[in-house]
Amino acid sequence: MDETSDGRLLAAWVGNDSGRGDASAFEALVARHERALLRHARALLGDWKAGEDVVQEVFLRLAQRPPTLSADVEGDPRAESAVLSSWLHQVLRNLCMDTQRSETRRRRREREAAAGEATSGGMEAVDAADTKAAVERGLLRLPEEQREVLVLRLFDDKSYAEIATITGRKVGTVGWLISIGMKALAAELAPLVGGFEESATRTSVRPVIPGVQSLQGGVS
Repeated sequence: MDETSDGRLLAAWVGNDSGRGDASAFEALVARHERALLRHARALLGDWKAGEDVVQEVFLRLAQRPPTLSADVEGDPRAESAVLSSWLHQVLRNLCMDTQRSETRRRRREREAAAGEATSGGMEAVDAADTKAAVERGLLRLPEEQREVLVLRLFDDKSYAEIATITGRKVGTVGWLISIGMKALAAELAPLVGGFEESATRTSVRPVIPGVQSLQGGVS
């Protein structure tokens, strides 16, 4: 069922007039989209546990009130996947906004992340795990709007147009946020992993910072 399009899986889950859908189809949709949603939630909330809770709520809403694919995308696997992915990420983003009670909470997380980085300083050599942690801390220290678009672009390969749809911003604004976010992340990581290229392109970022590549491998 891995090769089945999102549209067919969604149709199989919705089921027939009796309302009995194919549970394995729903499980396949979860497996296909869960990792990207967890990364997006982490970018917004800065916490895996809170992100997992939000992602579970996203899939609950998908199960209860799945979106309807328009006729112009049905039968086109790539278009079906793009539409469903955008729907899932928009639901997740709205839930994350609900979860964030105040600006004070966000600033407290950033202060805690900054304090953790300060106490762990002074290392001259770091292994891949340390670099991965540094990348995560660097992302957490960025403003939320920059952190969100960077995760969607670097880790999920979303286009500028897709990110604009998910975040409700204009494409030009997305490009600007990615550009300044990359420069800010470069400044955060330069003391630890020299040679970071201040270029807002995926091809230059991943080879230079091992931690970025490592973050793609899992969510735990």
